Amino acid sequence: MWAAYKKGFKAYLRLERSLSENSVEAYLRDITHLTEYLLLIQQPKSPGEIELKDLQGFVKWVGELGMTATSQARIISGIRGFYKYCLIEQICTIDPSVLLEAPKTKRSLPDTLSFDEIESMIAQIDLSSSEGGRNKAIVETMYSCGLRVSEVVNLKISGLYLDVGFIRVTGKGDKERLVPIGSDAIKFIGIYLEQIRVHVPIHSGFEDIVFLNRRGKNLTRVMIFYIIKDLAKKAGITKTISPHTLRHSFATHLVEGGADLRAVQEMLGHESITTTEIYTHLDRDFLRDTLQRFHPGFK
Repeated sequence: MWAAYKKGFKAYLRLERSLSENSVEAYLRDITHLTEYLLLIQQPKSPGEIELKDLQGFVKWVGELGMTATSQARIISGIRGFYKYCLIEQICTIDPSVLLEAPKTKRSLPDTLSFDEIESMIAQIDLSSSEGGRNKAIVETMYSCGLRVSEVVNLKISGLYLDVGFIRVTGKGDKERLVPIGSDAIKFIGIYLEQIRVHVPIHSGFEDIVFLNRRGKNLTRVMIFYIIKDLAKKAGITKTISPHTLRHSFATHLVEGGADLRAVQEMLGHESITTTEIYTHLDRDFLRDTLQRFHPGFK
């Protein structure tokens, strides 16, 4: 049902609003998130049947997945854009997103996991199941390389250069970069590829995707959210956790260990060093400890 609406919305964004392909894909992802939510609550409504309370439930669900206020606000903007299209095309007569409130997007320092906390999360994985072996490889790779969610779900076998310790990932704007990968991640990717993935019936078109679901297709971003949040819960971690927490922790641990910020920028795939500085904040305790140890005038 929604495929036709998404197809029309895609054409509208391209032709009427002249948006770039990346922007178009971002809008379509927002609609995909909404349809995933509707299926989850077993309410497969059409755009014209959706009410404000449905959208409010959707926003609450997105927040519970661990998405930041900024990401939530952007998704809400995408939903509003979709309903603007629906009104133009007379798909619906009322816009339920008009009174939908976006969360406040004040900038705050995101939670960071310690190395021990990450190890504790990994220890919760049940390696007796095939999904467990896959999930261990995923978490090890995300933390080892500081990957975005989109980068790990789209990681390709042809982009693995494990013999020399690098992987090729496609980041924002379809820009490719080579990222070093640690020995543990290399080990568990190898185990997954050789002992688990070979038994998965691969769906046509997904032969080159590294991490597959049981149906032989790539994992969704939402599934990665669920995997990470479930492991954090089992490990007794009460911080606000999302897949991005692993990326942020990767960068923070590098900077705290003395890594050059330019090198971290390159590994994260940031165009601007300013973005890297935001992601790689040093927590106040670390800064205070550094001053106490190295500044002669700090008491």
